[in-house]
Amino acid sequence: MTDTARRTNGSDEADRTMTVVGLGLIGGSMATDLRRRGFANRIIGVDSAPMHCEAAVRLGLVDETTDLATAVAQSDYILVAIPVSASLQVLPQVLDLVTTQTVTDVGSTKRAVVDALRGHPKRSRFVPSHPMAGTENSGPWAALPNLFEGKAGIVCDVADSDEDALREVEAMYRALNMRLVRLRADQHDEHVAYVSHISHVTSFALALTVLEKEEDEHTLFDLASGGFSSTARLAKSSPEMWTPIFRQNADNVLNVLDEYLKQVQRFRDCLVEGDAEGLTRMIRNANDIRRVLNG
Repeated sequence: MTDTARRTNGSDEADRTMTVVGLGLIGGSMATDLRRRGFANRIIGVDSAPMHCEAAVRLGLVDETTDLATAVAQSDYILVAIPVSASLQVLPQVLDLVTTQTVTDVGSTKRAVVDALRGHPKRSRFVPSHPMAGTENSGPWAALPNLFEGKAGIVCDVADSDEDALREVEAMYRALNMRLVRLRADQHDEHVAYVSHISHVTSFALALTVLEKEEDEHTLFDLASGGFSSTARLAKSSPEMWTPIFRQNADNVLNVLDEYLKQVQRFRDCLVEGDAEGLTRMIRNANDIRRVLNG
């Protein structure tokens, strides 16, 4: 790694080569903004899909694409942005290849990958992280500028990473104008089960419910309003991405899902009993989420 790749105070140098493994929505969006904001002046792409590699170069997300070993050897910084199931295989390969480079991932679960890398001789060069941003779309064509503005950038188990590696990953999130949050991996997985994973379960279930009952799709589309569209939007998310997330975070998702089903049952009981006062009370209590979301 070049001495000029980073400053000791954590601010960015332009002379940094970065490898992005996984040229989809998150990897492509991060590559776009990190180059534009001076975090890296050269970006190498790695992806198992040739079509993604071609598109990423054509769209200007990366300068070039190559194989993993070649990319790591030329890089100061490696960002792994692939489904969490694939990360369990790819991250050990990346750490096998690094010398003093910094490695981070952006997966939506953290406990499984931390456990998988425990005891690796280069574990300290890895900083588990997760940018809390995204859309329901996938592939390099889905990459967006400014996707991460003002969102939370989470880094986990910071005591297990070298200080310079942690400093560089946090500098990356600052370059994206994200709010830095430090958590333990188990805390992260519990919290995202509440604020992200259950939202996707709910959206998938709503889409299945409507599709099961609505035979006339034209009528469905005509009647669909902003409320339905926003609630069902996440149902368009990739199963290749979300099935591994649910499996890796199953215990936390099940806990949240059990509580969610209790609340749904309470709504159902109020409707069965004609309890308008109970419905009003539940809705009014739910309105308190406005205060939480507004800080």
